Amino acid sequence: MTDDAPGLDADQLDAYFALMEVGNLIQHAVEQQLRAEGDLSGVQFSILAQLSGAPGGSARMTDLADGVVYSRSGLTYQAGLLDKAGLITRRPSADDERSTTVTITDAGRARVARVLPGHVDVVRQMLVDPLSRRDLGTLGAVLIRVRDHLRAAPPRSAKPRSRGGSAKDS
Repeated sequence: MTDDAPGLDADQLDAYFALMEVGNLIQHAVEQQLRAEGDLSGVQFSILAQLSGAPGGSARMTDLADGVVYSRSGLTYQAGLLDKAGLITRRPSADDERSTTVTITDAGRARVARVLPGHVDVVRQMLVDPLSRRDLGTLGAVLIRVRDHLRAAPPRSAKPRSRGGSAKDS
């Protein structure tokens, strides 16, 4: 923050800290549930869930990294773990030799199906149940507006890579 930039007032700080705390509490509970029921981390579940909904169950690594908001190197590591477990496959992209395409396997779909009921229960208990339908509509509209504002910037995959990065993780 520069000296001439305005600070945050009490309402802004309260909203920010409440958002951070709620996000951390939900993330912690979700991580516990995913580990216990599926031996998955939150990012691994996000990867599998995105692939489950993707056309043909496939996506480029770069698109996955942008979608799950994860570094390319971190996603490459997580994809390696999922590949080793037989939950995804990785192969060079047919239309861009510099890219890697990731595809969910039947075992990956089965793992998502196994953890999804517990995942839904955690989300329902922590986020949905304490809110009225009206509150949920308002919260959804506000978060979508903020998400769209944040996503209006070029995706992380469009940013230049550092010199030490590997082109294979794109």
